[in-house]
Amino acid sequence: MEKKHSITHVILTGGVGSRLWPLSRKSQPKQYLDLFDGKSLFEMTVERNRNVADKIMVVGNIDNCHLSRKVMEKSNTPYVDIIESTPRNTAAAIAFAAFASDPDDILIVTPSDHIIDEMKNYDLAIQEAVDKASKGYIVTFGIVPTKPEIGYGYIERKGDDVISFREKPNQVTAKDFIAKGNFLWNSGMFCFKAGVFLEELKSFKPEVYEKSKIAWANNTNGNLDLELSLEIPSISIDYAVMERSKKIKVVPSTFIWSDLGSFESVYDYLISTGHPIDKNGNMVIGTNNYTAFVGLKNTIFVYTDTANLILHKDSSQDVKNIYNELERENPDLLN
Repeated sequence: MEKKHSITHVILTGGVGSRLWPLSRKSQPKQYLDLFDGKSLFEMTVERNRNVADKIMVVGNIDNCHLSRKVMEKSNTPYVDIIESTPRNTAAAIAFAAFASDPDDILIVTPSDHIIDEMKNYDLAIQEAVDKASKGYIVTFGIVPTKPEIGYGYIERKGDDVISFREKPNQVTAKDFIAKGNFLWNSGMFCFKAGVFLEELKSFKPEVYEKSKIAWANNTNGNLDLELSLEIPSISIDYAVMERSKKIKVVPSTFIWSDLGSFESVYDYLISTGHPIDKNGNMVIGTNNYTAFVGLKNTIFVYTDTANLILHKDSSQDVKNIYNELERENPDLLN
């Protein structure tokens, strides 16, 4: 009888959600906002794989680990806490989780700030990914697209083989991808054996592997040393492994998915949950104060105690420009 692999859900919590400013701040990134029926995206992520995984690892940073801890303690969920002293991107973050695991452990790696629905389809995709991972493949989840989206990267595939990974396209290229029919949205979710990932990382990015290994070997209760961490090259798992390895498979997935990476995607999600809009598609987020829109369509008004944002839904990707400007001129408004 085949040995059952231990499955670990690795939750990455490092993002700051710059495109969702002023809702998302450095002190309260978007994954911890209780915007979703009184729950946060992080809390929903923990619940999602509870029945699949034997254990949970949370890879966070020194600035937000207390927010993760609060949620985990509230739900009385045991977990392994890995705390980065400085962000070194996803290749290192995932390497720490892999070093903390047995080589044959299967890791399901997910961000903590995505919305996922249609759980029956999600569970089927997870089962297929675990099956492929148990055979030594590195699996990525590709979402069957519902529209030509310019805010996501894409995966070109033939069956479950990956032909190429593509950066976020412009509108013309996105329409071309959809027309071709063999492109999927890149979800940023992965599944593999810990040992297989580390072998590939060592092969393609030996410096990331070695420096991460040293940093992990010198951790104190999951806390990583700052000086050792700063020596690790900052690179994503996509560039380090996914675009180079010959062991990649994709699971085409039909569950409802959004990375909620812009106010447009938040707008679409909130509408699906019954959040009110006026007859011209205008929406208010963050206050119950009476707010009127005159001569405006598809406009979002975002209220917080210290800053407000007014934007057209179609300009959601440009919010990052405001964030970058504030970083230079008024960084206190980002905290």
